Amino acid sequence: MAEGKKLRITQVKSAIGRKADQGATLKSLGLGKIGRSVEKVDNECVRGMVFKVKHLVEVEEL
Repeated sequence: MAEGKKLRITQVKSAIGRKADQGATLKSLGLGKIGRSVEKVDNECVRGMVFKVKHLVEVEEL
């Protein structure tokens, strides 16, 4: 993972009815509403959070 690489993470499904830790993971990523996007640095920590909620988000590398 090169320095300066980023990920654009977009929430595409709701966290309603999901486990509480998945909602908390979305919140820590800066998401919370469908259609909201954030750009995060590509590292192991962010990749782990994305993996936990991969069924709720779309990810594209920048």
